[in-house]
Amino acid sequence: MLNTMNYDIDITKEPPADDTARQYYFIEKAKAYVQRESEELGRPLTFCVTTFGCQMNARDSEKLCGILEKIGYVEAPEDEADFIIFNTCTVRENANMRVYGRLGQLKPRKKKNPHMMIGLCGCMMQEPEVVEKLKTSYRYVDIIFGTHNIFKFAELIVTRFESQRMVIDIWKDTDKIVENLPNDRKYSFKSGVNIMFGCNNFCSYCIVPYVRGRERSRDPEAIISEIRQLVADGVVEVMLLGQNVNSYGKNLENPITFAQLLEKIEQIEGLERIRFMTSHPKDLSDELIEVMGRSKKICKHLHLPVQSGSSRILKKMNRHYTKEQYLELVEKIRKNVPDVSLTTDIIVGFPGETEEDFEETMDIVRKVRYDSVFTFIYSKRTGTPAAVMEDQVPEDVVKNRFDRLLKEVHTIAAEVCAVHEGTIQTALIESVSEHDPSMVTGRLSNNLLVHIKGDKGMIGRLADVRLTECKGFYYLGELAE
Repeated sequence: MLNTMNYDIDITKEPPADDTARQYYFIEKAKAYVQRESEELGRPLTFCVTTFGCQMNARDSEKLCGILEKIGYVEAPEDEADFIIFNTCTVRENANMRVYGRLGQLKPRKKKNPHMMIGLCGCMMQEPEVVEKLKTSYRYVDIIFGTHNIFKFAELIVTRFESQRMVIDIWKDTDKIVENLPNDRKYSFKSGVNIMFGCNNFCSYCIVPYVRGRERSRDPEAIISEIRQLVADGVVEVMLLGQNVNSYGKNLENPITFAQLLEKIEQIEGLERIRFMTSHPKDLSDELIEVMGRSKKICKHLHLPVQSGSSRILKKMNRHYTKEQYLELVEKIRKNVPDVSLTTDIIVGFPGETEEDFEETMDIVRKVRYDSVFTFIYSKRTGTPAAVMEDQVPEDVVKNRFDRLLKEVHTIAAEVCAVHEGTIQTALIESVSEHDPSMVTGRLSNNLLVHIKGDKGMIGRLADVRLTECKGFYYLGELAE
């Protein structure tokens, strides 16, 4: 679903000063270059955007796709595409190696097809040593840009067409937010919506604040306007995105809390469901819990990353809460939102983690009883304080702990999810089942999946479903009469 604005643009004149209008100016210029090359080849030019990493990157990729389609490219598989974009992640160092490997595979193709272009963007590009390596060892890459100036994509394409050279445009940081650019949504019925960018937390294991920059919030009216447009276009569910949505609004000229933003969004007619992520426990307010408790539209799911159950390790992680404070917060959430589904992230093997620390993590898993846990083995991330900490935990010890945690998580999750068996819940039907074309897959308010008999005509509908059988992390069900 391509969303776009209309501007009266004259590309024979100088580009406008307004950032959004300026980019539509370059979209029109790029369109002329693409059309000319397409005529020379006797076919449409094609593109493929490959996304690595988080939902923020996925949302950025929708914007890249929207701009490419607006300038005349047609989407195609990677092995056929004329323009290949890798939207990169750098949370773990092996992600960088994957990108270098994929680039190496493209070199012979690029040599045979002089009209082919390769673009790199995203978090990995914010690392100076990466850009230096690309400049020396991967000269056949055409466009390199980072996380702060993704809105300039069309302008960078024009620069590449006109200069016929590698274009590198990396910003160290920005306070700029450019609204109303084209984007191509993956789903017609649901959409991610960025409410803020960047992160101020500097957890000792995390590279994100260094590559995404400091927190900056979008104007609430711009967010409301975007969601209204999405709803008018058929969207019934939005996912509000930010590295830490709980700190939304603090840096605005007229500060507003995340809870207040949610109340404004809830008033939008036609919007059925509101989701958000990620929530940092240290910033989750009583006000937000109260709003969740009385809301008719906010989904009964909260992703609340704990990372470790040991207060000593949490301090080393620079998380700004203790195990006891986290458990108090969970108790408060469950009291106000009784049917909430809690999910979390846990890192196993953080530097200095002892068996006692790990048992504290197992204890918090048993006490909270999460519906689902994303488990990670700690890996050094160059450029973070944790990478140079002493007492790195031996690999075999970490593996043993990870396996024990996984077993506990699966056992508890199966028990927690089974309590809904036999109940009637509302599901948003999202797709035809990957395993059985006679079934469709829906997502419940608590974020769990249910598979029911149905066809693709049901996709995008909200349906009442009886959950007949719990299969651990998903359900089998049937339409409720």
